[in-house]
Amino acid sequence: MAILDGVKVKLFSLSANKKLAEEISEKSGIPLSKIDLVRFADGEIGVNLEETVRGHHIFLVQPTHDPVNENIMELLITIDAMKRASAKNINVVMPYYGYSRQDRKSKSRQPISAKLIANLLEVAGATRVLAMDLHAAQIQGFFDIPIDNFRAMPILVEYIKSKNFQEEIVIVSPDHGGAVRARNMGESMNAPIAIIDKRRPKPNVAEVMGIVGNVEGKIAIIVDDIIDTAGTITSAAKAIMDAGAKEVYACCTHPVLSKPAIDRINASPLEEVVCTNTIQLPIFKKSSKIVQLSVGNLIAQGILNIIHDKPLSSLFEYKGKNLK
Repeated sequence: MAILDGVKVKLFSLSANKKLAEEISEKSGIPLSKIDLVRFADGEIGVNLEETVRGHHIFLVQPTHDPVNENIMELLITIDAMKRASAKNINVVMPYYGYSRQDRKSKSRQPISAKLIANLLEVAGATRVLAMDLHAAQIQGFFDIPIDNFRAMPILVEYIKSKNFQEEIVIVSPDHGGAVRARNMGESMNAPIAIIDKRRPKPNVAEVMGIVGNVEGKIAIIVDDIIDTAGTITSAAKAIMDAGAKEVYACCTHPVLSKPAIDRINASPLEEVVCTNTIQLPIFKKSSKIVQLSVGNLIAQGILNIIHDKPLSSLFEYKGKNLK
């Protein structure tokens, strides 16, 4: 436990990304509290809080990536346990928001699963959610509790600038939907943007139709929020190199990297794939081409700002530019 400005604070981690939770603990100065998670023979999840949470402000770290449903249930059950143990408030630190890509109905009889997850979190007892680079901004409107959407852009920009490229850079959006994201990065780096014109005939399948903008003779940086099967990114990288680019890099916030992402990345013309550690990568998802940057300090500072009733917007600025 830590007492900050007279506020009793505890930080907990579930099983999805303990390494990130440890970094948040180190940077914030809030020690990790103890929690006992068990799996019963039939697959059910059991939770026991080994410390009192009565009257405490709780921060609970649990991104909801693969195994998505396991991680979500683990989170919901723990929130319920904390609510029943009289926690003052429960702040869910969920850097990766599972089901975020199901944010609307694209066909007549489809669910809006991202909204369902919001409902479940609220009913379980969450009083605030801290997410990072939500796939769709409208997800914030699915909640009737505060939800903070942290931005990884300054971290990615700082890394790219540290490479000191001598050639001209162009920021590339892998589709029309990511144009705003590419423009924000382009403005922070004084670089032009280009857009990949693609179509998606079915889920996890992308076809590049053309490139809007000039990439010839330049170093191209493809920017996206999520890399899943890497089909879009690697197809875009090939098209960009075919269009005369000197080198091509990719960066994203969330490295989901489902099969066959690693094989595709290793076989692609990509020099590097720069991502963050919102998702902890197991050994079999690592590659010499993949560089992971930590968001631990950013989230830790965000937690401290919330405790001290300070704004969060200054955390997402890069050299005076507010990255919206």
